[in-house]
Amino acid sequence: MSVFALFTWFVTVFAGLYLLAIWLIEYDIGAPGGGFSRLPRTVIGGHVLLAASGLAAWVGYLIVDRDMLAWIALAALVAVALLGFTMLGRWIMVRRALGAALRARPRDALARARVPRPAESHFPIPVVVAHGLLAVSTLTLVGLTCLGMGGS
Repeated sequence: MSVFALFTWFVTVFAGLYLLAIWLIEYDIGAPGGGFSRLPRTVIGGHVLLAASGLAAWVGYLIVDRDMLAWIALAALVAVALLGFTMLGRWIMVRRALGAALRARPRDALARARVPRPAESHFPIPVVVAHGLLAVSTLTLVGLTCLGMGGS
């Protein structure tokens, strides 16, 4: 189970890196009008750094089989999940506001182009959903491993 948790963690990381790349591309401050985002950079940075630290602790746990490292990885994952839920809530509000703004404007392409779009509005919905489901799976598998179910 612990190796499967590592696999789901890596797939989650790849989906998250894809979303991060989209956000970084769209959050171009040097672009005309400047980029903007409703996701605080500190939340995104903390999410990425905690996820990477937890993954390093999990790999360490798999190598040396020390339970303390597994619990550290689990604690990091819980913090990552809290930051992730914060970003999810803000992303949902952005999607709703953008949808309302587009419905209020005429259907022509020029009017749609003038609607300001935050960087995170470009996230593909299936990737966001997959990232979240994989994260929940990873958290569950790591938690079960820490509780001694499934072996190490």
